[in-house]
Amino acid sequence: MTPRISIVIPTQRRPEPLALAARSALAQRGVDMAEVELVIVDNDAAPSARAVAERLAGETAVPVVYAHERRPGVAHARNAGVATARGELIAFLDDDEEAPDGWLAALLATQARHDADVVFGPVRARVPDDVRCHRAYLARFFSRIGPDGEGPMPGYFGCGNSLVRRAALPDAVAPFALERNHIGGEDDLLFGHMQAAGARFAWAPDAWVHEDPAPSRLTLRYTLLRAFAYGQGPTEHCASAVPPDRVGVARWMAIGVGQAVVYGAAAGVAWVTGAPDRAQRLDRAARGLGKTLWFGPFKLGFYGLTP
Repeated sequence: MTPRISIVIPTQRRPEPLALAARSALAQRGVDMAEVELVIVDNDAAPSARAVAERLAGETAVPVVYAHERRPGVAHARNAGVATARGELIAFLDDDEEAPDGWLAALLATQARHDADVVFGPVRARVPDDVRCHRAYLARFFSRIGPDGEGPMPGYFGCGNSLVRRAALPDAVAPFALERNHIGGEDDLLFGHMQAAGARFAWAPDAWVHEDPAPSRLTLRYTLLRAFAYGQGPTEHCASAVPPDRVGVARWMAIGVGQAVVYGAAAGVAWVTGAPDRAQRLDRAARGLGKTLWFGPFKLGFYGLTP
């Protein structure tokens, strides 16, 4: 039987979080699991996730498919997942996420009710108790908060915790842009192109997942660098359009200058006075700076850096 739904989890050298994410995906209720397969994409040169995949396969009747993508990079990993998946609907779960047992059913119900091409759900970050500095900011940074109610949405979020209709993808095998392999934003670029082509997006507030950020990411340095990279997204999107949207590039760069100046000044005052939201203001300034410095040497690499 060909599965109708594929759950895809890309991973790189994170066996314990992977096992948690995968077991949560396999424990779904309210869904005919005979229609589901789990695809684990190992984006490590050495097949380090194979043992986890084999162990999981022995614990369940759900097909567990292992794909080894040796080429480093987030776009390579996601494309390998799409190419391996056999379902007409593809649910993406990150390897640092844990889904409650009603997650997949909620995504599918929203997709059916709104005939959506992509459905997004909330992400609730879990920050360990021993993290004291900027705790509220870090929890907010790694979370995804959307509308209270279910329904169509004009924009889009990232790929983690989403359900995608394969037929709506611009490329059914390799839809993610390889130039974003190491800097991220491959999902934003894909969903932006899909939106321009008329794709329908929906929000499923009941399809939430937990996220457990790696300890190395729970620092202000890391989040500000990521904020800078996120800020580059809209300007890069205009620059990569065919033909390039030069007016859009100029507009976003101008907006970025304004944000960097205004929020940078506000952050300076907040830091001197010890305001509780000082990290958030600095985050906004970093995003503004990213909109302006989006090119060449300012592009940051976050993915695929291990051999």
